Amino acid sequence: MRFELNRRTVSVSVAGMAIAAVVGGCAALDVKQREWIFNPSKTDWGGFAGLPAGSQEFWLDVGNGKTVATREAIPSDKGGEAQWIHVWWMPAAGAETAAAQANAPALLYLHGARWNLTGSTWRTQKWREAGFSILAIDYRGFGQSEGDMPSEKQAYEDAQAAWNWLKTKQTDPAKRLIYGHSLGGAVAIELATHVKVGEAAGLITEATFTSISDMVKNSQWGFLPVSFLITQRFESQRKIAKVKLPKLFIHGTADRIVPWRMSQALYEAAPEPKRLIKVEGAGHSNVVWTDFEPVKQAALEMAGGLMLERQADRLNAPAVKVQTVKVPAVTAPVVKAPAMTAQLPAGGEHTMTVQPVAAQ
Repeated sequence: MRFELNRRTVSVSVAGMAIAAVVGGCAALDVKQREWIFNPSKTDWGGFAGLPAGSQEFWLDVGNGKTVATREAIPSDKGGEAQWIHVWWMPAAGAETAAAQANAPALLYLHGARWNLTGSTWRTQKWREAGFSILAIDYRGFGQSEGDMPSEKQAYEDAQAAWNWLKTKQTDPAKRLIYGHSLGGAVAIELATHVKVGEAAGLITEATFTSISDMVKNSQWGFLPVSFLITQRFESQRKIAKVKLPKLFIHGTADRIVPWRMSQALYEAAPEPKRLIKVEGAGHSNVVWTDFEPVKQAALEMAGGLMLERQADRLNAPAVKVQTVKVPAVTAPVVKAPAMTAQLPAGGEHTMTVQPVAAQ
């Protein structure tokens, strides 16, 4: 479940960029980068035990929003490129009735590299237990979605199509959120740049990087000038300034795949309202098991509109007026005072001498 663009993979990728560019040209370079960055899996994760009870599985046409219940029902004469993605709708734990589901906040879940939907069930289960319904997708090239190799452009299109579907399922904008883990966070940020305030409750990213170029720079080959060769750029730090929704950035301080400082950089580049949670001791994929409580509470506050309310309170707070009062001069006698010793809270002893001063 780990994002595969770690330092070792990046090192191999950097060396391979030049080879691919020389041997195969730009087309080969693009294909190899997509392979290195996404590393998509078509097979189920070994720990996958099936969907939760009450879940809905279907396939979504990215082009027109149509859905079918089985992969076999996808039209065989559709022509053109692959455009059907595999989708799971998982109601919040305990939300068994239509009314309960309508009242639960809904999260668009965008996974990271390597593993498909089946490798994220342990994380989505924690979010369901927290009270969120989950709409999760596999990008084209992953799992049971069509296609062989994902691309940055296609991942953005897939996320947008899923978001359009979620808006019909959860009609209350205040109860719709966008979430992305690792590479999925970059996809989530791109999607959020197209969502206006009032159309969603907020954006949540976990263990997300600032850009692919920065990941390369963070590798042992970072001194090489290869940024111009990168075709799958995922420039999240540049894009986050355009996101006006409330934002929650989450990162484990022991993440050895994506440095936690990248979430710090995203936070600093983002406009208000925003919040950063650093989970002490958590790695790249185990925040939900290390200390999920503050993350859960922050997400529930976002879904409840508290982040927007607090920002509004700060903006609308009345300015503090400072009134200048003119005090008439008072003539006082000269007072001689002995030196006084004050004991400070820190425990250090300091001598404070009061000098005799007459009022002017």
